[in-house]
Amino acid sequence: MSRADNVVWLGTPAFPEAARTALADTRMRANLRRATGTIRDKRLAVAAELEDWEDLRETAAAVKRHTLRHLDHHLLRLEKAVTAAGGTVHWAADAAEANRIVTYLVKATGESEVVKVKSMTTQEIGLNEALAEAGIRAYETDLAELIVQLGGDRPSHILVPAIHRGRSEIREIFRREMGEWGRAAPEGLTDDPRDLAEAARLHLREKFLRAKVAVSGANFAAADTGTIAVVESEGNGRMCLTLPETLITVMGIEKVLPSFADLDVFLQLLPRSSTGERMNPYTSLWTGVTEGDGPQDFHLVLLDNGRTATLADEVGRQALNCIRCSACLNVCPVYERTGGHAYGSVYPGPIGAVLTPQLVGIENAASLPFASTLCGACYDACPVKINIPEVLVHLRAEAVEAKRRDRLLPTTEALAMKAAAAVLSSPKRLAAAQRLAALGARVVARDGRIGFLPGPFARWSATRDAPAPARESLRAWWRRTKTTTRDESRRTAEGKGPR
Repeated sequence: MSRADNVVWLGTPAFPEAARTALADTRMRANLRRATGTIRDKRLAVAAELEDWEDLRETAAAVKRHTLRHLDHHLLRLEKAVTAAGGTVHWAADAAEANRIVTYLVKATGESEVVKVKSMTTQEIGLNEALAEAGIRAYETDLAELIVQLGGDRPSHILVPAIHRGRSEIREIFRREMGEWGRAAPEGLTDDPRDLAEAARLHLREKFLRAKVAVSGANFAAADTGTIAVVESEGNGRMCLTLPETLITVMGIEKVLPSFADLDVFLQLLPRSSTGERMNPYTSLWTGVTEGDGPQDFHLVLLDNGRTATLADEVGRQALNCIRCSACLNVCPVYERTGGHAYGSVYPGPIGAVLTPQLVGIENAASLPFASTLCGACYDACPVKINIPEVLVHLRAEAVEAKRRDRLLPTTEALAMKAAAAVLSSPKRLAAAQRLAALGARVVARDGRIGFLPGPFARWSATRDAPAPARESLRAWWRRTKTTTRDESRRTAEGKGPR
């Protein structure tokens, strides 16, 4: 199994094609515009309340940079602390190994079902599908994740996976599918948010009370104490993290922080950047196993799955600083119009455009670095100051270079650049090219613009116009007028005035 098999949804089209389809979905675009606009406004309001907001961002970025430079050291500290607190640490090089570990741990309990806390990392490795193949059913307990699971859908947002769904769509999914997964939706279910939430609450309650095994991700882990942190808004995570007898946490290795004190910074930044709240309604912290309180068997699976390879890239590694707040998605003009599914990845939006190609290899997601206008709104919004535009440009260069290496013949673009170099290096050739361009423009230009061009330029000109070249170049104009200009200057100097 390759690194790409789970991070990227196999069989999905490249971003340009998928985006073209998404743009035609007016209902999805309306849902996105309304939801992201609301979150943006809330975030700006609560961030403005903190006078030291920018200082917090700088501090968080510095902590993350330090952690990545010494990642091996802090991971070993974390393993030691978790083990000392009664937990067990497992190391997984890739998705396949992580899935094998979790499947083995669940089977060892004799159970055939698990409840899950919302987790991007388990989506990344395709854990639900791996458990299903082993005869184990995983139940998503986050409301948005439940909607996605019941609808046989894919998440389209880091924070709100079902952001592309409207209330009426959710009601129909609940009516149609809840009975197949457990308690059916109430009769006469409306699309009022309170009624939908109550239907989900009743559906999930029996699963919380019955489950013996839970699987979670992690927002942060403190290396000095071995403490794991999960933040959420609904309470479903708290139920999963306290009621079952066995808890298995799958965590990307980049989520570690050097110390428990570092949580002070990140627990101020994350809720404000993600949901526009001053703090998350539920912040769960646990350290290993405590007798008589919560799960009595705790396992921490530390996942690499391309992260070490990303760490080796001096420019691209900053993508590992991401705290999964989704602020970059909510301000991105491209994401707002195409939605998350167009990215063909578990990680959509600007952060997905830089993280996915590094986790799976640029050759498996070559179109994603180009899924951006490079407007910089994502950089301004990022609470840990990831310079996403810088990484996008860096990865675009890698994508072009990878494509060049794979081709036996040079691309049309490469040939065009060589031709341009030959023309621009010779004044005579440049002058000839300018005359030809001016002549050709008279034929194809309309209203001073050049539209569709045939042949190798068709794809480029299909989506943009270009101004027609001037009938006379600056060089030709200067050559034509310089003699007259010099004569006039001489006559003025001699006091004769203009002719």
